[in-house]
Amino acid sequence: MFPLEDAEMGAFTFFASALPHDVCGSNGLPLTPNSIKILGRFQILKTITHPRLCQYVDISRGKHERLVVVAEHCERSLEDLLRERKPVRYPSYLAPEVIAQGIFKTTDHMPSKKPLPSGPKSDVWSLGIILFELCVGRKLFQSLDISERLKFLLTLDCVDDTLIVLAEEHGCLDIIKELPETVIDLLKKCLTFHPSKRPTPNELMKDKVFSEVSPLYTPFTKPASLFSSSLRCADLTLPEDISQLCKDLNSDYLSERSIEEVYYLWCLAGGDLEKELVNKEIIRSKPPICTLPNFLFEDGESFGQGRDRSSLLDDTTVTLSLCQLRNRLKDVGGEAFYPLLEDDQSNLPHSNSNNELSAAATLPLIIREKDTEYQLNRIILFDRLLKAYPYKKNQIWKEARVDIPPLMRGLTWAALLGVEGDIHAKYDAIDKDTPIPTDRQIEVDIPRCHQYDELLSSPEGHAKFRRVLKAWVVSHPDLVYWQGLDSLCAPFLYLNFNNEALAYACMSAFIPKYLYNFFLKDNSHVIQEYLTVFSQMIAFHDPELSNHLNEIGFIPDLYAIPWFLTMFTHVFPLHKIFHLWDTLLLGNSSFPFCIGVAILQQLRDRLLANGFNECILLFSDLPEIDIERCVRESINLFCWTPKSATYRQHAQPPKPTSDSSGVRSSAPYFSAECPDPPKTDLSRESIPLNDLKSEVSPRISAEDLIDLCELTMTGHFKTPTKKTKSSKPKLLVVDIRNSEDFIRGHISGSINIPFSAAFTAEGELTQGPYTAMLQNFKGKVIVIVGHVAKHTAEFAAHLVKMKYPRICILDGGINKIKPTGLLTVPSPQI
Repeated sequence: MFPLEDAEMGAFTFFASALPHDVCGSNGLPLTPNSIKILGRFQILKTITHPRLCQYVDISRGKHERLVVVAEHCERSLEDLLRERKPVRYPSYLAPEVIAQGIFKTTDHMPSKKPLPSGPKSDVWSLGIILFELCVGRKLFQSLDISERLKFLLTLDCVDDTLIVLAEEHGCLDIIKELPETVIDLLKKCLTFHPSKRPTPNELMKDKVFSEVSPLYTPFTKPASLFSSSLRCADLTLPEDISQLCKDLNSDYLSERSIEEVYYLWCLAGGDLEKELVNKEIIRSKPPICTLPNFLFEDGESFGQGRDRSSLLDDTTVTLSLCQLRNRLKDVGGEAFYPLLEDDQSNLPHSNSNNELSAAATLPLIIREKDTEYQLNRIILFDRLLKAYPYKKNQIWKEARVDIPPLMRGLTWAALLGVEGDIHAKYDAIDKDTPIPTDRQIEVDIPRCHQYDELLSSPEGHAKFRRVLKAWVVSHPDLVYWQGLDSLCAPFLYLNFNNEALAYACMSAFIPKYLYNFFLKDNSHVIQEYLTVFSQMIAFHDPELSNHLNEIGFIPDLYAIPWFLTMFTHVFPLHKIFHLWDTLLLGNSSFPFCIGVAILQQLRDRLLANGFNECILLFSDLPEIDIERCVRESINLFCWTPKSATYRQHAQPPKPTSDSSGVRSSAPYFSAECPDPPKTDLSRESIPLNDLKSEVSPRISAEDLIDLCELTMTGHFKTPTKKTKSSKPKLLVVDIRNSEDFIRGHISGSINIPFSAAFTAEGELTQGPYTAMLQNFKGKVIVIVGHVAKHTAEFAAHLVKMKYPRICILDGGINKIKPTGLLTVPSPQI
């Protein structure tokens, strides 16, 4: 959008016609209110941008089918110029074909296609009427009432020259005759009665009048979008007078921001559309008792109600005052509007005038999102960073870890998902019209997908859902449509409602990263492996809860499939999904496991206190989940989870790196931004699904163990030593081989508890020299090492039964470590 500059924001209101309350559509659901239909269709108007057109900003829906539109507003209009003699009221400007259509109503209460006589050619007629009024200096049809105006316009079909008849009717024929021939010719073209003979706007632009005027104006070229093949900086120009530019900028920084941003900040600063309209008496309240009918039948039909004048159309535009917003931002310095991205800045926004922003950054997210000054700084910063995408991708990632401003969420998600290139050309090239077998299922699913949201429940929203989902199905022939894909699409469509190509591109990038092969025709092996790893994660982080759920038979297959198949979009409303995915997109493909465990831990007390049937009922209608707490705990769980503990053989293969040295990434080990590591000789090996299901605790790779123990080599045959600095959680390695094997070579710092004598017949841990140390490490990561996989799995299962958290098994056993030369041998005693 263009900067606000000297313009203002205005609001006007109208009512949509109401539908009967007791009528349903063919699908058995109530008919969509007309106000919601208008709300969906309105969105495309927000995409129309031009320096000489007022920008539509927003539309909101109120009670009783009331709609309020916010748009760029200029105090002086063509009507003012007309009054000064130097035009726009309806229906005088409607084209004859639009009038002839009349008011369209469905008689059988069934949805049907509405004829569309109105179009670009109708706008050409309206332009002709406006030009006529400007030329003659008066408004047309002032002596006629509305019905007579409409009748007169329809009778123009019988005349030879519409222009002459209009001029004679209004006594201005002499004025028309004095006009230049080129202007008269233009008016006649515009006021051609039959649409088939009337020129289109493109044809009209070739008229001699426009060819003479066009050189006087700089042609407008719409700026390249963020995701396109065009160079975004190709047409950058500096104003001729730089000093004047600086002077103008110093006077009003807010006016340089887009009208969309200004309106968003206006709302945060306490702006209330309905209150503004009430203050100007555009909205008038009436005591409910005064609206009662005089007579009422049993079937609900009423009589004797006077028409409420407040429901009639009033096209008055109310100017929205920016005083409150400007006062709220009076302490924001000019440097906040032009942040320097090359500087080594703090993660937190700052202000020279006070430290409120730094303090605000520590507040809960829901408070930060309502803080006007904080959001201004974040919006400006993200706007600058996104304009430099993909070159500033790392900094976008860094700032997203603080928070993502809601206004910039759609583009920021696209950047985090790595969307690049000409997404519109790719999307347009996909056949979204040819019928395919999944059309029927898509049609059934869409009316049930997040329909509490007014935008997604609109017919326009349904049509966009249909196109984006169908585009994904058609462009992925190796995958199929599964129920839940519509829920997965919803967040992207909501954030990019006017950019289907971007919604499709984000969805296409999201699925391979987090749901790789989930949408295969036969996805049972993928789902089963995923649920098994999730079950191991529950045991790893909360063994007591894991033991209870296993005892009552409440396994993840019964509740977690819709969680992961839709990445929680099927169980949470959109506003919670936005906060959840802000963090999810910063993590790798294993982060959803931690979200799932965090949800269970919020329900922990109720789950532990109930049996199978009660747990089923609990999850049939999931209780309220504190999403901020869920996010915090998910990050903590993720930081405690070794990378390879969530290894899945059906996950997306790691992308090849340019580094061929074989050295692991230096990214923080417990970090939400770390990628899935590439496979090496020390990585985890795939095992049969049945073997994986038989193990309660997860496996970790030898590579992870070495990293966690922070072992390093001082020489090829020398004893390994630990690094001096430790930034990772403490870890204990328990070697369950017999003492003879342990003495021959073991991992530095490990303890030996032979499996054969580790537990009593009752399943208790046998008291020994290292029992106390094991108890002291309860709560830390404990890795079980041996040379028999069955024994290590049983030993780990015993510790889980004893409620030891964070138990894992070394994949491949001690044999995986031997080739590294990292085993240590105790010095012989003299």
